[in-house]
Amino acid sequence: TGGSGGIGLSIVKKLIENKIKVIILDINTPDKKILLNKLVEFKKTDLSNYKNLKSCLIEIKKKYKKIEYVVNAAGVLWFDRDVGLEKISLNTWEKVLSINLKSIVIVLQSILPLMKKNKFGSIVHISSIDALSGDDKPQDAYGSSKAALLRISKSISIQYANKKIRSNSILPGPIETPMQERWKKNPETKKNLSKVIPLGRVGKPVDIANSTIFLLSDESSFITGTELIVDGGLTARP
Repeated sequence: TGGSGGIGLSIVKKLIENKIKVIILDINTPDKKILLNKLVEFKKTDLSNYKNLKSCLIEIKKKYKKIEYVVNAAGVLWFDRDVGLEKISLNTWEKVLSINLKSIVIVLQSILPLMKKNKFGSIVHISSIDALSGDDKPQDAYGSSKAALLRISKSISIQYANKKIRSNSILPGPIETPMQERWKKNPETKKNLSKVIPLGRVGKPVDIANSTIFLLSDESSFITGTELIVDGGLTARP
């Protein structure tokens, strides 16, 4: 999910490099180069629309008898609307959770039975270091959805371990994606942030893609129910 841009697109490219068939679910259309790749199938899907997503998943299950990997990369962070609890509109709150959390539940309800049947699966959820703490510049709907994702992932890992299904989460720190358009308007903000990160730079989508491929692969076959923080050392600071 969310494979048409940013972190999701970078993960799609890594999967293609590894000769893995990819089905992209996204409301946005990826560029033509991706669409023309024989390993890619794109389904234009509004992840916040329950009926639309459900029918899309039914089509996928009819066509494919085996789904081995799921990457939940879809997510929205609306800086202008996702504000503190006193001011946030409930419509905004519900929309953010619908895209960032409810869509994942719907996808997994559909795909987990296939994984159980085939006794194999690896699931990676793209959460955020925002899930680990509060914030004085709150994006509370976003942070809450990403924290809930960690709990869901742990639960899946326990419930489905005997079916050889693994579930792990990646917690990116600051990553340069279209979500961070504000850095283009104010490059000084990005520069200052880089000084705070121990490794001296903000992350790139490929940093998350590399971590995702590791957690999907057999290289991580004894890892499940855990979180991989990919933030250049930011959360390790005192």
